[in-house]
Amino acid sequence: MTEVSHQQWGEVSGQGSVDLWVLQSSQLRVEILTLGAIIRSVCSRGKDGRLEDVVLGYDDLEGYLSDKRYLGAVVGRVANRISRGRFVVEGREYQLDINNGPNALHGGLKGFNKAIWLATAVEGGVQLSLTSPDGDQGYPGEVQVSVSYTLQGETLTAEYRARSTKTTPINLTNHSYFNLAGQGAADIYDHHVSISAESYLPVDDTSIPTGEIRGVEGTPFDLRKPVLISSRLKEVPGPGFDHNFCLSSPGDTWTERPAARVVHPASGRVLEVSSSQPGVQFYTANFLDGSMTGKGGARYRKHSSFCLETQNWPDAVNQPSFPDCLLRPGEDYHHVTRFTFTTV
Repeated sequence: MTEVSHQQWGEVSGQGSVDLWVLQSSQLRVEILTLGAIIRSVCSRGKDGRLEDVVLGYDDLEGYLSDKRYLGAVVGRVANRISRGRFVVEGREYQLDINNGPNALHGGLKGFNKAIWLATAVEGGVQLSLTSPDGDQGYPGEVQVSVSYTLQGETLTAEYRARSTKTTPINLTNHSYFNLAGQGAADIYDHHVSISAESYLPVDDTSIPTGEIRGVEGTPFDLRKPVLISSRLKEVPGPGFDHNFCLSSPGDTWTERPAARVVHPASGRVLEVSSSQPGVQFYTANFLDGSMTGKGGARYRKHSSFCLETQNWPDAVNQPSFPDCLLRPGEDYHHVTRFTFTTV
């Protein structure tokens, strides 16, 4: 049985009030904000029985309003990067705002992470909905979007839906940063990760996929069996992992499947992620630099956390060989991702 409650958490000038929703089961306590459909916290038990918050975030609304790293938020209309912020749909070229080097990232300068979503209670959780108008951040079509967070025992489910009045790219994900030792822990070097992917997408020097789908065999990206993050980070080129792992191949039916498993032996906490999305971006917080003060005064530094962003493949709108990311009028966009927290 999941208890669901909510209260006002703050006010955004000119936009309205932000509510905090609390989902409580016997195993987990989850906090959701109507700002950005943000997962503010997930408190899970270690093998010693102690509850610890394992999601990075802020103590107050101001932290989230000024946040530039998408902590806990739903990002969209298109998560991840679009090369040079340009794409062509039905013969027309669209230009988005550039907000990540030469590219567009996570929906634009004012993406879904900065919007206040409308909340309604559902069985075991909350449904958050949003209308993105035609032309929002440069994207075509009015899009009706919803994400439902429901809690059942040890599993938090995020279910995404969308419909559009014009053909538009769409790719929704949640951008929570996790540390299974607790959100204030210094790093994730003592975590073990495995990702159920036979291939990954190499990227150029601006983090745009090159178009190649490369097998993980014999590379530092072979995470099919658990590896210690600290040792594998030494082998990965660049500052760390920030790559899409291919959970399915283009043309596959998008069915829910295991994506990733992370274990923190010291606390015994385990996070398992499954999704109907064709990819997962494994990101090791390479660009956190200690300048952000998080919950309880914690300073979030490089490699202090990890993200498992279930998604379509990055820049799919410009890469014909990648899974289709276009939502057409009359179609339903629908994806499910589950986060299950247990112990070993």
